[in-house]
Amino acid sequence: MAAVGSCGEWFISTCGKKLVAIHSKQDREPFVFDCSSAEKKPKNPKEENNSDGGGSEETGSDKVLAFTVSSSGTLVALTDDSKRLVLFRCEPSWQCVSIRWVVRRCTALMFSQAEEELIATDKSGDVYSFSVVEPQREGELKMGHLSMLLALSMSTDDKYIITADRDEKIRVSHLRSPYNIQSFCLGHQQFVSALLVPPGHPHWLLSGSGDGTMKLWEYESGTKLQSWDLKDLEETPSSEGDKQKVTMNPTVCRISSSPDAHHVAVQCERVSTLQFFTLDQESEQKLAPHSRLSLPHCPLDMTFDSEGRLWVLMDSSDAPLQVYTHRGDSWECDAESPELIRVTEAFRPHWETLEASARSHNRFEHLYKVSFDNVTVYLQKKQQRLEEQQLKRGRGQQANGNKKAKKTTSESRSHSSS
Repeated sequence: MAAVGSCGEWFISTCGKKLVAIHSKQDREPFVFDCSSAEKKPKNPKEENNSDGGGSEETGSDKVLAFTVSSSGTLVALTDDSKRLVLFRCEPSWQCVSIRWVVRRCTALMFSQAEEELIATDKSGDVYSFSVVEPQREGELKMGHLSMLLALSMSTDDKYIITADRDEKIRVSHLRSPYNIQSFCLGHQQFVSALLVPPGHPHWLLSGSGDGTMKLWEYESGTKLQSWDLKDLEETPSSEGDKQKVTMNPTVCRISSSPDAHHVAVQCERVSTLQFFTLDQESEQKLAPHSRLSLPHCPLDMTFDSEGRLWVLMDSSDAPLQVYTHRGDSWECDAESPELIRVTEAFRPHWETLEASARSHNRFEHLYKVSFDNVTVYLQKKQQRLEEQQLKRGRGQQANGNKKAKKTTSESRSHSSS
């Protein structure tokens, strides 16, 4: 997974098996954590007889699956394909606090606002809580879904945990008693792939989906406030290839908000443009499309820094990073930014270790539900059976007619001979 984040003045990226942190203001030594050389999971005899397969000894690829940064910017956590859960402290200097183990491969991570616990969701639909205060303590199972969890968010007061799964559901649960469900936010037609409670708007929730829409909710009541079809916001396609792309629903893979909560950027999988919205508490149209930013390459991930600039990681070996600043009424590229030059030079050697095939792979393709038209097949077979039955009846009636004709002819002959 290639992803980026901001932790104070540190630019953070994961590429392949590494987490790389680079200071954007000072010429400090980058912090690099390589999962392939990290602590291995100790063998546990009890797990060898585990029948559910969740804790079995299974060799992973060590690739980073997800990472998150705490709201204060002092804590970072990652999880990888070998089921590690690694906790870091980045202030005053980077250090690995603990390495723990998850039961199943995780899909999303998030710190609570109080930064006392780390929430992890996994592919089986379970949600675990890991203590930050006691960094060696094992995780505690909090709740579960019936399908794979794809996105995670929390209310700013740590009251609610918001989870989204492959079955289009967004569930709002009480964090301290997750068996109490506050509401469901229902309306997406495909898997929900991105969630965000925008800063400054504690009662709102933004959600993105494989159906190509982004929705705004009042999540405590489950009320949908607005919905935008991102395909309708596409500019008029100029070529046949672009027309074909527009006919397909784009998958929302990232929703990010600026620190002042005024700008919201939406990224879609394998689409080389970013859609910007503005949020306004007082406006009747609370969520309004603002502008579109065309990129030279497909974005892999994006993040706002503390100054409100947008950092974009792109699928390009020549220029993997770009920084955009909002000036006037548009977003402009700061190609000569000293921070960008410093970060790019330190980041490039690690970026080259990521295989191009991994960068170009559509990670959401397998999540789409495949529909089967059983009714059409049934009607075709039924029509075929009816035609076969009519044909049999026709042959039977013809055979009976021939028998009657033969019988009449023989009777006539017998009368004539007598």
